[in-house]
Amino acid sequence: MKNQSKTGSKDLEGLKQVRITNPLKSVGMKLFLIFFISILSFVLVMGIFSYQVSRSVIQQKVSDSSEQTIKQAGQKLDYLYRIYDDITLQLSLDSNFHDTYVQILKGDNTAYERKELVLLIDEKFTSILAGNSSIKSAQLYSTDGQLITMCCNGKSKDFDNMAEADWFKKVVEANGAAIWLDSKVEGYSKTSSSFALGRLLSSTTSTRETVLVLEIGTDVLNKELAQIELGDQSQIIITNQQNKNIAVKDNSDLEKDAIIQLSEEQLAAGLGTFETPQDELVVFYKSNITDWNIIGFMPVSSLVKDAKKIFNFTLIVALIAAVIAVLIGLWMVRMIGKPLVNLRNLMQQGAKGNLTVRAGYKSQDEIGQLGESFDTMMLQITTLVQQTSLSAQQVLETAAELTNSSKTTAIAAREIAIATDEISSGAAGLATESEKGNELTHHIGMQMKQVIEANLEMGTSAADVQSSSEQGTKYMSELINKTNLTEDMMRSMVEKVDNLKESTKSIRKILDVLNNLTKQTNILSLNATIEAARAGAAGKGFMVVADEIRKLADQSRQSIDVVGQITETIQGEIDQTVKVLSNATPIFQEQILSVKEADIIFQQVASHMGGFIEQLSAVSDSISTLDQSQMVLSDAMTNVSAVAEESLATSEEVASLSSEQLSISEGLVKLSNKLEELSDSLKTTLSKFRVE
Repeated sequence: MKNQSKTGSKDLEGLKQVRITNPLKSVGMKLFLIFFISILSFVLVMGIFSYQVSRSVIQQKVSDSSEQTIKQAGQKLDYLYRIYDDITLQLSLDSNFHDTYVQILKGDNTAYERKELVLLIDEKFTSILAGNSSIKSAQLYSTDGQLITMCCNGKSKDFDNMAEADWFKKVVEANGAAIWLDSKVEGYSKTSSSFALGRLLSSTTSTRETVLVLEIGTDVLNKELAQIELGDQSQIIITNQQNKNIAVKDNSDLEKDAIIQLSEEQLAAGLGTFETPQDELVVFYKSNITDWNIIGFMPVSSLVKDAKKIFNFTLIVALIAAVIAVLIGLWMVRMIGKPLVNLRNLMQQGAKGNLTVRAGYKSQDEIGQLGESFDTMMLQITTLVQQTSLSAQQVLETAAELTNSSKTTAIAAREIAIATDEISSGAAGLATESEKGNELTHHIGMQMKQVIEANLEMGTSAADVQSSSEQGTKYMSELINKTNLTEDMMRSMVEKVDNLKESTKSIRKILDVLNNLTKQTNILSLNATIEAARAGAAGKGFMVVADEIRKLADQSRQSIDVVGQITETIQGEIDQTVKVLSNATPIFQEQILSVKEADIIFQQVASHMGGFIEQLSAVSDSISTLDQSQMVLSDAMTNVSAVAEESLATSEEVASLSSEQLSISEGLVKLSNKLEELSDSLKTTLSKFRVE
């Protein structure tokens, strides 16, 4: 009883220590956190998801509604714009109005007449613009920018020339089409902010044209914009295609960049919605008449403010769920965590060696079953420790005997290994030397084969040289004979050239005779011509014959000159041939001497090559005998090497087996020592357990 009370007090102290130092590592706390986080996460996820869906639906509905509102407002403004456009179109079609300003533009009327014409135009303006207070003024200009008249809200005598104004040029270049002019802070009459509509007026009866400008106050646009309601904190503006303000709440912002800048794609689309990076919803519509954009924008937060109620309700539900989860979690910790902590403490005592501890749980749930399993486990461990203690004593005694036997076997194996290593070393040396001898004989054999092949090649080459020298001797003999024949032919050629030279001299003499004959023929022809001239008409025929004789004489002289030139050329070439033949004769004589000397050398080479071939045959026989001896030596060294290698392999195998036996013996010694140590350790460890 006292031991049980002490154990219970220790358990309580361990439980308190665990709760204080490691509260998050307990199973009860983990179950509590899992339950708490699951419920709270489910409530928050569902609430936030509902909030996001509601917010998205509300935003989409408001976006669609705002788009329709802006579209309707834009169409209403288009109706207003069309009224002003119709006014300018009515004036452009009024023939009386055209005739009046044409008379003014002619400039041939008096000041009184001009004043009367201007009054007629003003009356026309007044009748058309009556009842439309939004039109501040109607201005009529000549195409050179001079103001003709300005009606309805007074006139400015020192009004600027508008010829250089961009808007004026745009109206003139439009050639009668209506041009909507952007809003200006000071307006087009320098009085207050306004926008304008311009149109070029032309007459069908005259080429003169004028520019009509209707100046309209921006208040009319601001009033229309004020009637548009998109929601809290919403703003409505009108901009042009360059994103400049046309109508805003503060007129001082006119002509400035708009707060909302539309992209080129959005300007081309003409209608749509988008969100800005500042979380603003923007709705825009482009007028089909003015190309101006009416833009409405508002903070998205103001649109979805009602959805905040869902989010707030989600937070309240999450708070209530958290309180409920805390209460359930505490109950789970008390019901599950406390028995588990007690069981953990009992297991720690069992781990320290106290095998007598028991849980003693009586409940039928999983905790009770776990306690019963713990008691059964401790009982089986007690039985196992007792049996293990007896077995350890027996193992310790067996290990001692095994250690002694292993040491004796190890000593014997070590001596066998030393002897085997010495035998293996001797066999390895013998195998190495035999291998070297085998390699040496193989190398000698290779060298002998090379010598034999070289000797055979030398014999073949010597035979070829002998054959070539004999053939060369024959060729030299034939060359000597042919050279003698060539020498004879050269002598004969010199004689024939000398004869030819004498023949050319004879030809020269004949040509001299023919040349003299030609000269006498010319003289005869001249005398005949003179005699024919003396004879008059009777000698005309004879004169023709004389002319032909003279022509024939001239042709003969020219032919003789050509033949003379050819003969001189032949004479020069004959002289050169004689000179060349004279120079070639000594060379042929020297060639004959060289050929005879070469013939003597070839005969000596043939004689020496015969003796060299006989010596090569003797050397070849000796080398063949030496090669056969080397082959016998190589076979013997191969056999020695094979035997040495076989002995070496056998020695190495024995040495390997001896080394393996030695290592096994040493391993047995180590295992025996280790088994003895383990037996001692097991005995010491089992002594820590208390089983009674």
